[in-house]
Amino acid sequence: MTAARPAPPAAMRGVLVAPGRLQGVDVARALALLGMMAAHIGGIADEVDWSDPATWSAVAHGRPSTLFAVLAGVSIGLTSGRTDPPGPPAIGRIRARLAIRAVAVVAVGLLLMALGTPVYVILPTYGALFLLVLPALRWRPVGLLVAAAVCALSSPVVALAVVPLYAGAGMWEVQLGLVYPVVTFLAYVLVGLAVARVGLGPRRRYPDDAPAASGPCRWGEARSTQVALLVSGALVAVVAYVLGNVLAPVPPGAVFEAFPGVPWAPDGSGGASALAQLLLSPRDHSSSVVDVVGTAGVAVAVIALCTLVFDGRGRIAARIAFPLAAVGSMPLTVYAGHLVVIALLPTYPESGTAWAWFASGSGVFAMLWRAFLGSGPLERLIARLTRLVPTAP
Repeated sequence: MTAARPAPPAAMRGVLVAPGRLQGVDVARALALLGMMAAHIGGIADEVDWSDPATWSAVAHGRPSTLFAVLAGVSIGLTSGRTDPPGPPAIGRIRARLAIRAVAVVAVGLLLMALGTPVYVILPTYGALFLLVLPALRWRPVGLLVAAAVCALSSPVVALAVVPLYAGAGMWEVQLGLVYPVVTFLAYVLVGLAVARVGLGPRRRYPDDAPAASGPCRWGEARSTQVALLVSGALVAVVAYVLGNVLAPVPPGAVFEAFPGVPWAPDGSGGASALAQLLLSPRDHSSSVVDVVGTAGVAVAVIALCTLVFDGRGRIAARIAFPLAAVGSMPLTVYAGHLVVIALLPTYPESGTAWAWFASGSGVFAMLWRAFLGSGPLERLIARLTRLVPTAP
């Protein structure tokens, strides 16, 4: 008779997929984090030339931060009832917890800005968006998408309108609403919330409403939703970028002359040409309608693809995904950690080799921490703060 194997330590039992967690979302979040690292230190190309594979790394400009913001909306949706957000009083407790999380994220962002690294820190805007989306937690997907469309259409106008407020601003100030315009990024968060409300995984309810969440997981409906999101996201992105490149092709040198987050038209361009550049440019970080719609479509397609490939596929898929999922399960820790390391280095790293070291180091740290300690240190701290709001009266 073979002796029974001892049970694994409690910290190791949920190491592959924590209960109720969508691993594909964590994988997508890891891609966003690694993409932002590439934009910060990877020494990537300035512009994409599809005929030259050496420039393809330039896709890391703009899209990872967009993916990160859309995933913020997805996370808010997943922690507030998924497809079925609760009514009062539970929704009030959810809003209170998200407000605490928002304040904590802003505080971490301000501390990271104080390090003085030459990196635009997204976290203050990220935290502010958590607060702005609180009134929309119970909106239906259609309402969320309509609100996102309004934000996308007004994005270039608002982005241009706030530019005079930043006259003479330094590195610190431009990170607060200029490089990452609030209206622009609110569109991304609303899209992500709509994605979560449509349903990326089996239908569950908010924990206060268990036992409704205790039934068997059913993936059939989720698969069809994931495929629909993948196809629609890709189609929206392709249409947006084709229209943008036809109606407002990016002028030579725009990447060097334009400021991130601000619509731009070259000097001497005519009225119609300038208007097209300001509203429809496909340039990354241009805050144009095409930029917002195109990058949002890419983000939705990436999230849908990751959940389609990795969620509900068994232990083999979970093991394959684990290195990236571990990174994505502690985004605040990994994001803050890479900026702290940059600040501690004697010279600013900027090369593909530097990015590889940062990426691999983040992966090893996240896997070991996830395996033996669970949630990331900053995630654990914020979770403890949110528990100040009781789950139920």
